[in-house]
Amino acid sequence: MKALKELLSELTFTCERGNLEKEITAVVYDSRKIVEGCLFVCIKGANFDGHQAAAEAAEKKAAAIIVSQEVVELPKQSETTLIRVEDTRYALAFVSAAWFDHPAKKLTTIGITGTKGKTTTTYLVKSILENAGRKVGLVGTIEIIIGDTHIHAVNTTPESYLLQEYFAKMVESGCDTVVMEVSSQALMLHRTQGFVFDFGIFTNLEPDHIGPNEHGSFEEYAHCKSLLFQQCRVGIANCDDVHWQLITKEHTCSLETYGMSKKADLRAQNLQFTNRQGHLGIAFDVTGLMNFHAEIAMPGRFSVYNALTAIAICRHFKVSEADICKALLAAKVKGRIEMVKVSNAFTLMIDYAHNAMALKSLLTTLKEYEHGRLVCVFGCGGNRSRERRFEMGEVSGNLADFTIITSDNPRFEEPEAIIEDIITGMKKTDGVYISIPDRKEAIAYAIDHGQPGDIIVLAGKGHEDYQEIKGVKYPMDERDLIADILKERGISF
Repeated sequence: MKALKELLSELTFTCERGNLEKEITAVVYDSRKIVEGCLFVCIKGANFDGHQAAAEAAEKKAAAIIVSQEVVELPKQSETTLIRVEDTRYALAFVSAAWFDHPAKKLTTIGITGTKGKTTTTYLVKSILENAGRKVGLVGTIEIIIGDTHIHAVNTTPESYLLQEYFAKMVESGCDTVVMEVSSQALMLHRTQGFVFDFGIFTNLEPDHIGPNEHGSFEEYAHCKSLLFQQCRVGIANCDDVHWQLITKEHTCSLETYGMSKKADLRAQNLQFTNRQGHLGIAFDVTGLMNFHAEIAMPGRFSVYNALTAIAICRHFKVSEADICKALLAAKVKGRIEMVKVSNAFTLMIDYAHNAMALKSLLTTLKEYEHGRLVCVFGCGGNRSRERRFEMGEVSGNLADFTIITSDNPRFEEPEAIIEDIITGMKKTDGVYISIPDRKEAIAYAIDHGQPGDIIVLAGKGHEDYQEIKGVKYPMDERDLIADILKERGISF
């Protein structure tokens, strides 16, 4: 239990009813979890406004309720305290931090924002710092990692209460550092309030997450990203991105830059593409704030940016150059240009590229390598924009030498109908293609017909381990499919 006064100590508020001399048994923001003695924070969600449950909370003897707007008059006999704040999501973040005894103050906190590169960079940072002896928790799109515990992620950045709970568990498990992805939605909805990041990092910015229930415009999207630089002590920005000055314009932190241009404080130069028995990578020289030669076992220029981001962060932890180099070569991120060995003659990789922008970036990068054919295996999700299907078909038709169109998550649509939409985009190009609706059969076809020097990309599923059909998520991990295919053919590595 905690005193209500203590939970509200960092907030500006008005006590509209009752008193502050209360002991709180729980902090709740889901009306279904209201219990006697709790502090209920009324949050407005996409489908339900918690303010509508204020009277219910009082009836269930909540000790206090936090609101940001007028609510139905509470029962007269109720002793529930009513607290009014400007923004209940903002309040929830500070209340949650206090409820868990401010765990972020016991950790070195690293927050990474940007359109692309967040996930990979968090794993690179975790790899480098742990290789140097630190114990690092991770919060991101794929999972939350606390010691040996891996928790499936629902949102890129969890709600503030959950985030603080994860921080507390990290402290309890002996972590000294946390690295996390910070989405624009999280910044807009104050999920990362209640503490100040030790390091805030900006990777890049492209039009994304703009539309209903997301951001109303690119300007709003950029503004939300920029908020991280008002909530960190040290800011680190990719100055090669055309929007970096917009993102950092109102920064309140110290600021340094990285990139490939001469103006960057930390630079990557002399890039060399590597291909060792089907494993693609890239080597480069680090200059400026540090000086050494590095290599990352992931392909493409964007991998250099991811590595350079991680180096720019880990430099502040006094990690040795040898430890950085060792960790970069060993790092592997599930579903992010993840190479799976199926042959000594050609390369196969899994990537989460599930829209036209990501697919174009991936295929363009891979074309920079000397290779045989570039083969792209992908599908599109059902009950999503048909434009995405046309666009992805066109991208693959223009960039891949051969495309195998298959099923992704059809949801409540028929896979064949989705494939026909992809083919519509494909027919705008001269691209060669085949359609194989069953994803395992499509992957098997790609492996069976692989030619020396080929690069085969399985795009769209990435880290996902399911296929959603008619409202049911069936187990389906592409790594397992590949293992089954190889076993059926008597191939082992």
